[in-house]
Amino acid sequence: MAAWPNGDPVTAALATLAVDSRCALGEGILWCERRHVLYWTDILAAELWRHDPASGHTHTWSLPAPLGCLALGEDGRLLLGLAKGLHASDVEAQLGARTLAMTKLADVDADEPMTRINDGRADRHGGFVFGTKSEHADLRPVGRFHQYTATHGLRELALPRAAIPNSICFDAAGTRLYFCDSVTPRILQCRYDAAAATVSDIEVFVELDAPGAEPDGSIVDDEGALWNAQWGAGRVVRYLPDGRLDRIVHVPAPQPSCCVLRDDTLYVTSARVGLDAEALAAHPLSGGVFSHRNERPLARSGDRVRLP
Repeated sequence: MAAWPNGDPVTAALATLAVDSRCALGEGILWCERRHVLYWTDILAAELWRHDPASGHTHTWSLPAPLGCLALGEDGRLLLGLAKGLHASDVEAQLGARTLAMTKLADVDADEPMTRINDGRADRHGGFVFGTKSEHADLRPVGRFHQYTATHGLRELALPRAAIPNSICFDAAGTRLYFCDSVTPRILQCRYDAAAATVSDIEVFVELDAPGAEPDGSIVDDEGALWNAQWGAGRVVRYLPDGRLDRIVHVPAPQPSCCVLRDDTLYVTSARVGLDAEALAAHPLSGGVFSHRNERPLARSGDRVRLP
């Protein structure tokens, strides 16, 4: 255990390889407590992954467009955020297939051709909040944040436009939304009214301290602490509700991208995209899913989206 400059104790640990998936851009990892399996996406390969830790069996489905994010549905289906639309699919009924039958729920950013769906999370009230990423070469901030519900469909949230929206997650009550634009090394927070699809009181939650680190996917645990995968820094950081840094889990891959908790186990996706031959030689497991066992359970039960 070490001490941070402010004197607070910081625990450090190392994650180990759980699935040697070698994804180009692994992201959006979820734990399904009903089926005891992991789901995640390889965005650039346009693939959905499923892994059963008990049996060690892994299955992938090919998709017609990049899959930016996903969520568990209350009825057992998955919500899939493909590039320009939200879809629902009963993936467990298609374990023998390599492609998925899907039902479209909503078109997204139809008036903005240079965006695609990126990070998203269930909002603890049966809805889904997600962002769209700028596809412009200069990453001009044209991405938006949206809420989807079965009752109201798609509603835009009044958050600042973003280049790479990320880190979307919620406190236990579902009234505080965390989010970021990954091009800026900080995570923001705001009040969130799920019923009205409104936000207010935007402020900085934390500033990242590691040079070159970019905030990527996040999850909030039972104690209200936020775990953030930090792209470029090879680590997941746990921040207490007041923003103090509490724990660092080092990942043997420089580009961890998203994380999820299963009881006492942290799972982390990673990416190979953008790494040159030297970097891949130094970090050959990049693109894999890594895990770390905590000393006590910290996981919330999985939040689910109400689907039509």
